[in-house]
Amino acid sequence: METLKTHAAHGGILRYLKHDSRATGTPMTLSVFVPPGEGPFPVVVWLSGLTCTEDNFTTKAGAYRRAAELGLIVVAPDTSPRGAGVADDPAYDLGHGAGFYVDATQAPWTPHFRMETYIVEELIALIDAEFPTTGARSIFGHSMGGHGALTLALRHPELFRSVSAFAPISSPTRCPWGEKAFSAYLGEDRAAWAEHDAAMLLGSGSARGRFDEILIDQGTADPFLVEQLKPELLTAAAEAVGQDLILRMQPGYDHSYFFMASFIDDHLAFHAERLGI
Repeated sequence: METLKTHAAHGGILRYLKHDSRATGTPMTLSVFVPPGEGPFPVVVWLSGLTCTEDNFTTKAGAYRRAAELGLIVVAPDTSPRGAGVADDPAYDLGHGAGFYVDATQAPWTPHFRMETYIVEELIALIDAEFPTTGARSIFGHSMGGHGALTLALRHPELFRSVSAFAPISSPTRCPWGEKAFSAYLGEDRAAWAEHDAAMLLGSGSARGRFDEILIDQGTADPFLVEQLKPELLTAAAEAVGQDLILRMQPGYDHSYFFMASFIDDHLAFHAERLGI
């Protein structure tokens, strides 16, 4: 990986990095925070939402003070492949910045939009090879990234000790953002869509594993709550199959990083406990 820049932060080191991805066939960027000390350290992977790059979480979430105290490596990748030869769409909710953490099966997206493979195969292996990790990791995210964290954890539970989310797209097969993206990336077969829908993975029993608890924070003033996020579908599915899920409805909070920065310490502590810290 090429180091683009480094910053000292809370006794640790924050790196912005770039590498050529085999999964996407493009350069990919990310940030990695390594806490003070020699390690090894467990890892938490953050997945960001629509329109974001790795920089949104890195500069706005305020995660590194608590991560340094807990001894956590924090990894924040970009949300999609990018570049002149990469398919895109004029709208913000498809194409660049909107990878939805799935592997596209439809043209023109198929060659590069392979974000599930990128995260669960390439990125994880790269981090373990390049940084002093224990090999244990957790995953969390926001909005589209909350959807990604939930579905990747439910589809690949052997990779993650725990999962949490801020304002996730709980059931993308039943909201406009998800219907648009899945139609483009996965085609019209809704059975294929269901494999990337956290509420449906849980409710149908298709999830490949269980977690002791799943933590969700959702703001009551979020403008996308009713039409796009629908946390009630996720909680109903979890209740139906006995998956413990903590949904915290936070009064007055919206969809912004001010919301995430207010509760990021809780999520880091939640993961640290399950990572054995």
